[in-house]
Amino acid sequence: MLLALLGAVPLFLGVRAAARDPVFAGLDSLRLPTWAARIPVDEAHGSRWCIKQCRLRERTWQSERGPEETAAAYEKALRSAGWVPWLTPSCPAEGVEGYDTCWQRDEYALDLWTRQPPCYARTARPTDPAVVPSTAASGQPPAPPGCEGSVVTARVYNRVATRGEHT
Repeated sequence: MLLALLGAVPLFLGVRAAARDPVFAGLDSLRLPTWAARIPVDEAHGSRWCIKQCRLRERTWQSERGPEETAAAYEKALRSAGWVPWLTPSCPAEGVEGYDTCWQRDEYALDLWTRQPPCYARTARPTDPAVVPSTAASGQPPAPPGCEGSVVTARVYNRVATRGEHT
C-alpha cells in the first residue's frame, strides 16, 4: 500500500508535466516585470504533435505601461530566455500599429505584437476644437480615462509550420 502511494505521486507529477504545453511553460518562465505581464489569456489551436496542423499558441497580456516601454521589457526577457530576432519578408508585418517583432528559438517562431489597448479605437473623438485634448510630450494625445497601458500578444508557431508565411 505504501509502495503504491509512493509511486502514485511521481506518476501524477510526470503525467501533469507531460500534459503541460512547453510553449506556455516557457512563456510563464520569462522574466517579465509584474507591471508588464498582467492577466494572461491563453489560446491554442491545432495538434501539439503537428498531426494535420501544427499547434498555434497565443498568449495575450495586459501591461500597465505604454507600448514602447512594454515592448522593450519583452525584448529584454526574450533575449534572456535565448530567443533571437528573426527577420523574414512577412515579419515584422507592415502597416501594423505598435511594435511587431519576430523571434526564433529551437523549433519555434514567436511573433510579438505590443500596442495600445483597444479602447483607443472605441473612444469617440470630440468634434469641438475647444474640447480636443492637448497632445502629450510624446506627440500622442493623452490616454482616455481607464485606457492606460498596452496590450501584448505572443503568437508561437512550430517553425516547420511557418513555411511560406515567415520564411
